[in-house]
Amino acid sequence: MSRIDVNKTYKLFIGGAFPRSESGRVYEIKGADKKFIANPALASRKDLRDAVVAAKTAQPGWANATAFNRGQILYRMAEMLEGKSEQFINEIISLEGVTKKAAQLQVSQAIDCLVWYSGWCDKLASISGSQNQVSGPFYNFTTPESLGVVAVFAEAKPSLLATVRALAPVLAGGNSAILIASENFPLPAISLGEVIATSDLPGGVVNILTGKASELIPWVGSHMEIDGIDLTGVSKKQEEELRLAGVDNLKRIFRFSNTDHPERILSFMEQKTIWHPIGI
Repeated sequence: MSRIDVNKTYKLFIGGAFPRSESGRVYEIKGADKKFIANPALASRKDLRDAVVAAKTAQPGWANATAFNRGQILYRMAEMLEGKSEQFINEIISLEGVTKKAAQLQVSQAIDCLVWYSGWCDKLASISGSQNQVSGPFYNFTTPESLGVVAVFAEAKPSLLATVRALAPVLAGGNSAILIASENFPLPAISLGEVIATSDLPGGVVNILTGKASELIPWVGSHMEIDGIDLTGVSKKQEEELRLAGVDNLKRIFRFSNTDHPERILSFMEQKTIWHPIGI
């Protein structure tokens, strides 16, 4: 007797919990073979607002953690991801239609990416900070600090690696994140939420929304509590819409190439200059 498939309805990831969309909407995703896989939640404007509240609340605690501690937690996420490798490999194969070898390579690269960014957490001040020459009895230091809440639009493929590559540098810099998953390839992002929920990352530091980017883009761009946007995964037309909507609160908006670099961390950080009198 053949077994009945248990098709899953996935939820959002907001504030460390897995709520349904407030709208109750879902949509179908199909694999490379055009067969039905699952029903992810179709996030609404209200879900985005809830994610921003969670991210804004969690961000100060994450930013005030020591850089070494942030690095430890990103490393722990890499460990958790490695423990669920087979799940991610199967999801990548079903969605992207690639070989098992290619899926294994992508998962390995995603794990390595997390480890790489974890190592940068306590080194940013060394490459971006400075002691400045001033005329007077003062010390003058410049050091990088987190920006705040960053919305992330990751590229669709490679589905897992692109998601990790966009999310890790935002977290390494002490920011909280709202990840808008790829509409057609959301499973690795959803499963990454399960990894995050069981790691040591505080609830609300990462929030994951699934659905149609086109529905969320106007509200991401105009939301006054979102401080930065990584729009690497959106089209040129959507980029123009985001940039125009983000003018009013001077959002930091960037598009990155498909590479890893410390500049992806520093792009969402601010330089703080401190004056301190020289003691006699």
